[in-house]
Amino acid sequence: MVVKQSGGGTAKPSTGALAPVDPDWRPPACWYEPVATPEQLKDAVEDMKGTSKLLPVNSQRRWSEELLVDTYDKGEQTFSSEATKNYNIGKRGMFWRDVVRTGHEDDIEAMDCSRTMFWQNADTVPDDPNAPTPEVLAAYAYDKIRVPDTKVELKPQGESTVNLPTWVWLDKAVFKDVEVRAELPNTPLYAVTTAKPVALHLEPGTDDAKTLPASGDCPVNEDGSIGTPYTKGSSQQDPPCGVTYLRATGGEPYQLNVSVTWEISWKGTGGAKGRLPNGTFETTQDINVREIQSINR
Repeated sequence: MVVKQSGGGTAKPSTGALAPVDPDWRPPACWYEPVATPEQLKDAVEDMKGTSKLLPVNSQRRWSEELLVDTYDKGEQTFSSEATKNYNIGKRGMFWRDVVRTGHEDDIEAMDCSRTMFWQNADTVPDDPNAPTPEVLAAYAYDKIRVPDTKVELKPQGESTVNLPTWVWLDKAVFKDVEVRAELPNTPLYAVTTAKPVALHLEPGTDDAKTLPASGDCPVNEDGSIGTPYTKGSSQQDPPCGVTYLRATGGEPYQLNVSVTWEISWKGTGGAKGRLPNGTFETTQDINVREIQSINR
């Protein structure tokens, strides 16, 4: 699989993977994809000679040099119906094998991709229930999305005051759409998965607080910014995005949790397109809150 990311904003580096909002979303646990040309497979077997190396032919099996030669050089079908002759040297195509999604090696569904390494002609896709599709590639690209850190600007910084709002904002260009393109070499298959930032959510870290807006969801503005920067003289106003703490911290700071929701869509081969579950990326920031005995507003 060849993967390339673009976008994501210019002010902060891409740092984190997205967590799907839908806990029941289950992308494919396994699929097949090209792994070696005839020459590459032959060279790999030659490299094994005289050693105890085993070459993985799929996620469940590793074969010795002798078995590989019997199957892919001599074309014997004793152990596999996928036998070839002389590694198919001179033919256009590649050998394919199964791929298991990272972190799902123990899933029972991963056993569905049980074929040993097999030959597939160039520019074609296997006729198999677990053959890759644009949607499979889109889900794979989802795993590879990396988004900017969600650390926000605060005013006041470092220490807030009971009953006075803390302004929260992000400057423009911090968040922009992220695109990840996944494609399979020597096939027509590709997918582009796009993550679009749509909202920032605040969790104050205590029940003794209220968020602004009340839902805690601050929308992303057209220019990619969130909220409005604090300006001198605005301390008595309610910010479009912020939090007001109602009780001072007692030695331990509150943990302000900030998460950005990313809306996920994809498009791919043949005009295929669709949506995948929204994803989130979150961080926490320490907030100290002081008490002032008399406050005039």
